[in-house]
Amino acid sequence: MAHIRVPRPWEPRETAVTPEPVYLNRRQFVQRTAGGLLAGAAATALNPISSLRAQEQEDGPLANIPATPTADLYASTARDARFVPGSRHGAVTEERLVAAWNNFYEFGTDKGSVWRRVAPFEARPWSIEVGGLVERPGRFDLADLERRFSLQERIYRLRCVEAWSVVVPWIGFPLRELLDLVRPLSSARYVRFVSFLRPEQASGQRTQTWYPWPYYEGLRIDEARNDLAFLVTGMYGHPLQKQNGAPIRLAVPWKYGYKSAKSIERIEFVRERPATFWNDLAPEEYGFLSNVDPEVPHPRWSQATEEIVGTSERVPTLKYNGYGEWVGSLYE
Repeated sequence: MAHIRVPRPWEPRETAVTPEPVYLNRRQFVQRTAGGLLAGAAATALNPISSLRAQEQEDGPLANIPATPTADLYASTARDARFVPGSRHGAVTEERLVAAWNNFYEFGTDKGSVWRRVAPFEARPWSIEVGGLVERPGRFDLADLERRFSLQERIYRLRCVEAWSVVVPWIGFPLRELLDLVRPLSSARYVRFVSFLRPEQASGQRTQTWYPWPYYEGLRIDEARNDLAFLVTGMYGHPLQKQNGAPIRLAVPWKYGYKSAKSIERIEFVRERPATFWNDLAPEEYGFLSNVDPEVPHPRWSQATEEIVGTSERVPTLKYNGYGEWVGSLYE
């Protein structure tokens, strides 16, 4: 009897990839989005589709892949069989859209212009300092980590707190593999992630001095060990674009996107719950857990639905972004 696989509700369908000729109209996207100081300033419906011929001829957002000594590892990356797409709740988003629409305040608050501002950022070579309550602290070269851990592809939905979403084929390795390497002590209850601080390379850090740079986030240790927690070094079959968090970022798809810290330089294991960037700035709006939940509105807008970037479709938001099968037990 043939094996019949029943798709899980969170799995996006692979066959419905957005057509290659469809591109992002950045100006339309920005016009439909309210600017603001906090990450939630743009919560209105978005429609990034455009047929502008000039944009179709421009490499633009796809031209920001840093020179990577391990680039050869990405062409033959195996897809994790547990994350094969297959549901009606979203197709894999066309890469140009994901590369051209970014919340990355280190390079400014205009999402449609981040990719234009990342050229000065030197994303390779790169190392990560790991410390705190671990048996094996140290500084690890990213290329060595890429070679040590077998890279895999995982297709995850990313749900922004601003009520829009994309589906991205990330490439990387499970966060728990790094934990197994450095061996956190039993007293470590949380993991803290700290991004880069280079105002000479990142215009947003240079001009937006009211933000407490560098960016910092955190997870509970049991969340960090969950199967879904993923350290991302690539996307769409190649290393990460700079504007998407190169050279290494976090992906925790059951949480709002701001929990997935980009361009990580330091990871610390601590006993007490660490402060986080947006929670420090607006604790009434951005909690520590920040799990996707359609029944819990943001103080300034509903979280019940989201717009799929690259379409005019608005769909119901799923609790835990549809990943409850994997993470629901963490919060019982």
